[in-house]
Amino acid sequence: HVQLMESGGGLVQAGSSLRLSCTASGNIFSINAMGWFRQAPGKEREGVSCISNRGASTYYADSVKGRFTISRDNAKNTVYLQMNSLKPEDTAVYYCAAEPWVTTASSCPPGYDYWGQGTQVTVSS
Repeated sequence: HVQLMESGGGLVQAGSSLRLSCTASGNIFSINAMGWFRQAPGKEREGVSCISNRGASTYYADSVKGRFTISRDNAKNTVYLQMNSLKPEDTAVYYCAAEPWVTTASSCPPGYDYWGQGTQVTVSS
């Protein structure tokens, strides 16, 4: 089994930056693709950004392209999401996810196997 622990959320003003981190523990050797998803109140969970097992490929939702950057440090079992130029519409609970069966990141499908507990990001206008 894999455990994922997110950190780095908070309350910021529009235009600010935040960096989310997610550290994996447990059966980390089973992890391939990882990603960040978010869910705003009253909305479905959406894939924000995903990264392949070695970081060679990434995916970004159109709403965050050019503002968010995903990266991973496999030596630290950690994936990051650098969020710049935050907007009020970025307000959501952000979840880290990991997938043992997918190695690429051409998309961010919602069916990842492992999920963190989520971290709140609130952007005020």
